[in-house]
Amino acid sequence: MARQLTQQEIDAVFRKRQLGGAEATGPKAAPFDFRRLDRIPKSQLRAIRLLHDNFVRNLASSLSAYLRTYIGVNLVSVEQLSYAEFLDGLSSPTCLVSLGLRPYEGSAVMELNPGMTFPILEALMGGKSKVSTPLEREITEIERHLLEGLLRIILRDLKEAWETITSIDFKVDSMETDPQMLQVLDPGEAFVATGIEVRVGEAIGMMNLAIPSLIIKMMRTKFSHQGAGRKGKSSDAERAQMLGRLMKAQLGLDVRMRGQTLSLSELLNLAPGDALLFDYPATRKLDGLVQGVLKFRGQVVGQGRRRAFLIEELIPAGS
Repeated sequence: MARQLTQQEIDAVFRKRQLGGAEATGPKAAPFDFRRLDRIPKSQLRAIRLLHDNFVRNLASSLSAYLRTYIGVNLVSVEQLSYAEFLDGLSSPTCLVSLGLRPYEGSAVMELNPGMTFPILEALMGGKSKVSTPLEREITEIERHLLEGLLRIILRDLKEAWETITSIDFKVDSMETDPQMLQVLDPGEAFVATGIEVRVGEAIGMMNLAIPSLIIKMMRTKFSHQGAGRKGKSSDAERAQMLGRLMKAQLGLDVRMRGQTLSLSELLNLAPGDALLFDYPATRKLDGLVQGVLKFRGQVVGQGRRRAFLIEELIPAGS
């Protein structure tokens, strides 16, 4: 322990420090996983999250109407995972559905875990969906047929949500109960996994959806067009939809005969029996106001005891 370093050893220590300092000031290498070439950018991931926000809102209304009870649906997470990581996070047994993505090649995966499926099946049969001992068994053939109606509603709302990006026809290809039995893609393939919480009565379960990142990357230009379209002008269909809703709005129409002006003191001195003179020629047109804004000029006409306002002139906007 009392040995002193030689000059050669001291020089070697300083030489290593100098080399280490030179390396520290050089460019730093970032790790890159060449097995994940199909990962999508975060901006596109945020657009997908917004898309599924709309999906869960519509799904909550659809399921509540279908089951005739309040259903709470909340978006929990949107993240990129490998297929193996997605499967590892699923319970077993569960309800795992392989979905076709026509016209695109490939398949998506949807999982309805027991915490969601059995309370919904109970609600379909007239139950109250109260919290009880969690069931950990495979669904029966009869229960599979009951879930087909539920899947049709989910996939219909999912298709409508994706219409803002592209048209995808989600179709059920197969259904399994063991996650390891449904090998859709290579375990290392990247997926965009969406976690959705579903509350049925007092019971809470999860619905998980995984779409291949490679397919979503193919839609990159469609996501760009969607963002540009929202910043620019609305489409003809959107304008027609807004106009159709506005057509049902109720507006007030007033026809006014403008007379003399009064001072505040004259107005306060008015009493029952006083007469106000309207120096208004019979040939002068009356003003027609919509919600207090002058829009028309015309005459009051009548037939018997019925009165109407005959529009003779349209007032241009801003005049």
